[in-house]
Amino acid sequence: MEAGAMAAALVREGGEDAFRRLFRFYRRRDGLDLRGVVDFSAPGSQVVRSQLSISSVSDQDAYRAGLQPVRQWKAYSLDGYPGFIFIPNPFLPGCQRHWVKQCLKLYPRKPNVCNLDRHMTAEETTDLWGRSKEQLRRKNSSKKEPKSLLEKLRWVTLGYHYNWDNKIYSADHYTPFPIDLAFLSKQVAAACGFQSFKAEAGILNYYHFDSSLGIHVDESELDHSHPLLSFSFGQSSIFLLGGLKRDEAPTAMFMHSGDIMVMSGFSRLLYHAVPRVLPNLEGTALPSCLELALPSDFPDGSVIEHSSEEDWQVCAKYLQTSRINMTIRQVLPDGQSFPEDSEQTAVSKDSYHQEDSKAKRHKPNADS
Repeated sequence: MEAGAMAAALVREGGEDAFRRLFRFYRRRDGLDLRGVVDFSAPGSQVVRSQLSISSVSDQDAYRAGLQPVRQWKAYSLDGYPGFIFIPNPFLPGCQRHWVKQCLKLYPRKPNVCNLDRHMTAEETTDLWGRSKEQLRRKNSSKKEPKSLLEKLRWVTLGYHYNWDNKIYSADHYTPFPIDLAFLSKQVAAACGFQSFKAEAGILNYYHFDSSLGIHVDESELDHSHPLLSFSFGQSSIFLLGGLKRDEAPTAMFMHSGDIMVMSGFSRLLYHAVPRVLPNLEGTALPSCLELALPSDFPDGSVIEHSSEEDWQVCAKYLQTSRINMTIRQVLPDGQSFPEDSEQTAVSKDSYHQEDSKAKRHKPNADS
């Protein structure tokens, strides 16, 4: 069944708004029907090719970011979603491993902020990797074991740190944005026609098979003319992209390891959500694109670092049941700073992802 026909059939049932109904459909744990999910690795009639700005990124800079030359990328858009660009895995072999390691080992370090800070002391959250790696390496998937601190990690914020309570960014809550991630983001944005993009804030989300990301709009940034970049690694997920209102039925699509999604223009402020994380559709513990290590002769001058086999074993064990997503934003208009009155007036409908567990049921509804 085509994605549009699937959505229309569900919407006709009435009751909840169209987005919520489809969100619930893909959250189901039994008899999940994936026929209506767009797969950009095998594009159908709803998918159209999208033109990239090939001359905006040199082959050398693409290589330094761990990416194939832009002329080799495939990019797609969807009918009815101007400004939405989907790039199936453009990473060079072995380079995804760098970003996974950074998200697990480096980016959660202080002074960056994570969800565990709310419940633990600064000393306890200083080295999540060091306190988790042996437990993860020994983990037996057939046994129910206590979760490591990395497995309890839900989000990390970078640069201008997003405040989940008042839904704003502020000038006084900032730490230097990672240089390697800023460089990667700049190349991807330039290839999509946004040469002036500057990575100023990042939200890293850590998902497991029982995780989801509620229905929301990313609108807290002071400038919406710049795109939102999304990078996925690990297990696959279903992503729902809707309209300006929740009564517009969303389109479901797969996001696989290495895939990049760009929301710009009209699509920048659309409702979206992740109702489901799925085991690797190839049937193996990890996607094949993660099997290859970085070549030993990978050139100097790249932001990509070699991962030791020991480190990758920890990352691989984590990814067997998990997915990592990096969303990168430019918060401020070009050449501007925060107003002197640092109280930002924009109110976001963002909500971080939650899990199906008794411990989470007291939380506010993630789909508000």
